Amino acid sequence: MSPAAILSSDLAQAAKELRDADQPFAFATIVRTVGTTAAKPGAKALLSEDGAIIHGWLGGGCTRGAVKRAAVVALRTGTPQLISIAPEELLAQRGISAGDDVDGTTFASNGCPSKGTVDIFIEPCLPMAQLVVLGASPVALALTDLAPQFHWGTTSMLTKKEMQEQVVVIATQGRGDLDALKQALSQKRNYISFVGSTKKFHVLAEKLEAEGYALEQIDQVKAPAGLNIGAVTPEEIALSILAELVSLRRPVVKPNDG
Repeated sequence: MSPAAILSSDLAQAAKELRDADQPFAFATIVRTVGTTAAKPGAKALLSEDGAIIHGWLGGGCTRGAVKRAAVVALRTGTPQLISIAPEELLAQRGISAGDDVDGTTFASNGCPSKGTVDIFIEPCLPMAQLVVLGASPVALALTDLAPQFHWGTTSMLTKKEMQEQVVVIATQGRGDLDALKQALSQKRNYISFVGSTKKFHVLAEKLEAEGYALEQIDQVKAPAGLNIGAVTPEEIALSILAELVSLRRPVVKPNDG
């Protein structure tokens, strides 16, 4: 089968199946070649979570090790990777070693006899992050409506599957607050927040402690939920919570003052 045939509907269908199954994967695209190479610019492949090629074609085995390493990094960090696989003597001429990162490009050595150079862009495709919203309050409804616009999948159910990957917002607002907190604290999670005042949560925290919950467990809860943006309406409170979630997902790297 030619590369052109592989890159059509088969690739798109495979990507759709992986998305529907909430499986992480990566797209790899050859963006530039120099010299003799088996694959040419435009060749694409789908890579699994461990970097193996699932569908598509990127040429011979000379690129596979570098592609695998870059795919694993891309999926672990959620950051696209650009790799340049070039003959070792060419890298040496440029004063570059395999593994070096120069201006956003990671270099790898091509040991194949063809001595060509292949530049490959690898883009991670991660499952939509899951936001569990507990409660049926106006804030809960606003959050459920708004979250998908920020690439969060929403549910009202806590599951045993990948619990630590779920983030939980308790927006019960007086209806089952304590029970919802107990559900959320059933296992350590990346983020738990409570819609309510600090004073209200303090009262609930004392009840949890009296029932045997450790302070370490209770301290998982961020209260009040969201960033302090002066939010008043349910929609504004939902926005403040999503702003906080974005800041956690994409932390700002401050420049080095030195």
